[in-house]
Amino acid sequence: MDEQITGGYSEPCGQCAAVDWGVSDEGQFFCKSCHNVIEKIREVEDVTSLHHKQGRISMIRKPKKKKDDAEREWMVCEGFQFILKHQAKALVSLGVCMKFETEVLWNFWKRYLQNTRQAFTENPVSTASFKVFMKSQSGSESDTQSQQSCYSEASSDTEMSASGLSVDGRSAVSSESLHSSSQSGRRKKVSNLMSMPRTLAMCYLALLWVREAITLTDLLRMVAEGHIPYLHLHETFPAEMRMFGKDVQIFRVLYFPSYSFIRKEALILAKIMKLPSFPTISQDCLFHPVPLTVRYLLEANLPDALHVWVQKVITGAGMDSESFLTFDPTNRKPHLLSYDIQAVAVIIVAMKLLFKLDDHVEWKLSNEAAKKKKNNVFRLERWFNIVQPVLEQARLKEEQEEARRQWNFANPFITDLKRKSLVLKKRRVTDHLQQRFQKFADPAPEQSTSTTNSHTSFRFSWGEEEGSDGPSMFNQHLTSTVKEKAVSGLANQKYWHPELRMCQENKCTSHFSKFEPSLPRMYVWVLDLFSYILGIHQSDVYEEVLNVERRFLKQNYQLDSRLTSYRKKKKGPIL
Repeated sequence: MDEQITGGYSEPCGQCAAVDWGVSDEGQFFCKSCHNVIEKIREVEDVTSLHHKQGRISMIRKPKKKKDDAEREWMVCEGFQFILKHQAKALVSLGVCMKFETEVLWNFWKRYLQNTRQAFTENPVSTASFKVFMKSQSGSESDTQSQQSCYSEASSDTEMSASGLSVDGRSAVSSESLHSSSQSGRRKKVSNLMSMPRTLAMCYLALLWVREAITLTDLLRMVAEGHIPYLHLHETFPAEMRMFGKDVQIFRVLYFPSYSFIRKEALILAKIMKLPSFPTISQDCLFHPVPLTVRYLLEANLPDALHVWVQKVITGAGMDSESFLTFDPTNRKPHLLSYDIQAVAVIIVAMKLLFKLDDHVEWKLSNEAAKKKKNNVFRLERWFNIVQPVLEQARLKEEQEEARRQWNFANPFITDLKRKSLVLKKRRVTDHLQQRFQKFADPAPEQSTSTTNSHTSFRFSWGEEEGSDGPSMFNQHLTSTVKEKAVSGLANQKYWHPELRMCQENKCTSHFSKFEPSLPRMYVWVLDLFSYILGIHQSDVYEEVLNVERRFLKQNYQLDSRLTSYRKKKKGPIL
């Protein structure tokens, strides 16, 4: 098509001297080699002149908007309702019960709108909206320009702060909204407006209510893999809801939210919706630590015999009671447990009880097990040699997939019509470079990633079957680790732990980076393994291990301030 328009123009480019011209969407000529835009424009037929068959225009002006254009106003909450609907349908297609979408999530959404006075109330507040001008029959792209959203200040509950609407932790309001807020002099921060991360938090609360076997780490992993829609969802809006300009930033995703951030947002939403106590977490529920730890033992290729000691830790720490596990937002200080991280932390504490993980005892026990020359005896050294290369390969593959992830929109993101030509030129340059690099890149990795859309909860596959990551150690026993006639029942007589002094809530961050150099390397590697399995930071697993140790030692050894001070004086392990 470009060759037919530019066929009669053979002037060389002023920058690269090439004669390879193309025509942009605006009708301007640009060089395909260096993407230089010139004053030349395409020739169009002038149907208004009877004397000249062809005429040359000096510029293409935007057509004036007709007064009879259909104008529709949409609330921002309607856009989030569309997003929640698509996310719910994706979860149902993955096996979640229908009650999740039709009853639980819909009722949560109604409670949210009603408690924030956005809908289902006699006196709704004025909230953010965006206007869309429908295209006419001969309309062009400029006909879809919408007015930028401006948050009304009719109620103090919906006033905007000077930082604007927080989307993934970043400012995402138009300049008009910011200006109107600063003029009023009111800078009260809003905490009840919906955002993209809060859609995931609401889905997680609904999953917890129906007690589906999908943890928060599973939910975030499905989002990252694309099984649950999250990126570029605004591009799937219906034609009558298509936005333009800075309004799109409300639904724009710049990165995936973290585990801790979604958990905090879920707590905030539970308070806003004033939810009652959730259904009880009993042992038949997969959020209970007893069945959940079996799953992570399989995932980490650890023996089933270890689960006996895992249950002892759960019982000794008082973590099997329904009152401790069930989420109750009506409490004065509601606490939403990290069920998946807590299950992993219990396994690590049990491994410290059995193997000590101090870079000495675990290898000594492995050497003793090797002397018995029994194939069904678990050896931690062999386990490490099997899992470590698989972990490195999986992490490398994940980094390659993340590097190929497309964060850009299918259509260029244009916030200002004055910069439209510059944005389109940058997109042309980007697409051109990607096409050139694809010719030199190896197509094999792309073919390996184009697998089926099926989702599995496990990152690794252990067994003797073809395609497995390595041999399974699930049915091996621990005879070399547990003494039959010992009073304590363990070959390891002492249990070490870092300082267990509690920090003030919301006033102290993680201390993992401070203590990590002094921790045993085997213990750090175990933290790294389980942090990869869950897709979180090592510090999150480390802090949860400390919480389990506080509960376990306090229940069994009356842990108090004197215990931590005793360890400082003796400079040794405590049991």
